[in-house]
Amino acid sequence: MRFDSDSIDLSTVDTSSGGGGMGIGLPGGLAMGGGGMGIVGLLIWALVSGAFGSGMPAATTGAGAAQPVDMSHCTSRKAQETQTECRLIKVYTIADRVWKEEFSRRGANYTTPRLRLFPSQSVSTACGNASIQVGPFYCPGDSTIYFSVSFLERLQEQIGAQGDFAQAYIMAHEFGHHLQNILGTERKVRRAQTALSSQGQKNQYSVGMELQADCYAGVWATLADRSQDGISLDEGDLAEGLQAAEAVGDDKLQKEATGQVQPDNFTHGTSEQRRQWLEKGMQTADPTQCTTFETLGLPL
Repeated sequence: MRFDSDSIDLSTVDTSSGGGGMGIGLPGGLAMGGGGMGIVGLLIWALVSGAFGSGMPAATTGAGAAQPVDMSHCTSRKAQETQTECRLIKVYTIADRVWKEEFSRRGANYTTPRLRLFPSQSVSTACGNASIQVGPFYCPGDSTIYFSVSFLERLQEQIGAQGDFAQAYIMAHEFGHHLQNILGTERKVRRAQTALSSQGQKNQYSVGMELQADCYAGVWATLADRSQDGISLDEGDLAEGLQAAEAVGDDKLQKEATGQVQPDNFTHGTSEQRRQWLEKGMQTADPTQCTTFETLGLPL
């Protein structure tokens, strides 16, 4: 993956430490999918507890403050292509520009999400306090994407999602949850879930959310590649993304964690589904083709 310029926007990036503060649990809005556990966090929580379908781990409280992450070095293209935190900010910057242009072209309203990189063991959000073990996630309450850089680096080898474009896919997936928030999809899903009594049925809506975010990530990849001020991708990059999508399928993670597969507890989709929807986004470059809810037979 090669960046086509070294421009980067730090104005909407928050690098302050996490820490305690809110002292409340994460609500169902995150626990049931809309950016909830994130991709990497899903794996580690599953391997630790086998608690598939149970939502996020308990929120942490009272964590000590840490020093802000210094991002001043990220203005050079070399840093963006070699250092994880700089690469994440660059991908975030490109995603924001690409989606702003795409929404404008379609006559739709768009707002920029914030990105928060945190170095501490927990972070306070509008959705509650989240442990570092949650991994990357999006909070619709404050329209912010949260990333622990050290956590992402440490676990990349463990999930079988190596490569710089695999990291870009994770960022693009979380950005996809922001699109669901501003398009109203997230609110419709929560309303539909509230009307259901079966947790298995509620989980299906979470699957629809996660697969759609995968599809949006694929759309972004192609649109960014076409841009003259984005990224340049090759077949190896696309293969990395598809491999990463397969690596975080519910069936694969459940099998690794417990030796069993329980479809009723799926919240993110199977490896095959995740690969298929990421690939569909790449091939169509059209967000309106990310019809996961219709395909799953889920009314909104």
